[in-house]
Amino acid sequence: MSIAEERIERLHELAREAATEDEYDRAREYVRLARRLAERNRCGLPKSFQRSTCDACDVYLRPGRNARVRVHRGRVVVRCLECGATERYPFE
Repeated sequence: MSIAEERIERLHELAREAATEDEYDRAREYVRLARRLAERNRCGLPKSFQRSTCDACDVYLRPGRNARVRVHRGRVVVRCLECGATERYPFE
């Protein structure tokens, strides 16, 4: 595991903790930093990180607080309540 990947994991943990404390602006900043770091070092973000953040507004998603999660026709549908963006993932 490279240094960049370790840093991305740490930023994911910090974003989760900040969102748990209802500090969404701080969590959003951690998400942005992690995405920039992944782009610069040409390493992908972990799937768990991608699916717990909104691509449109970079907020850390917490189901029931700022995200709505539904299962519909074999897909998981996640809607961000901050910006209204919708993501669909195959049901695994």
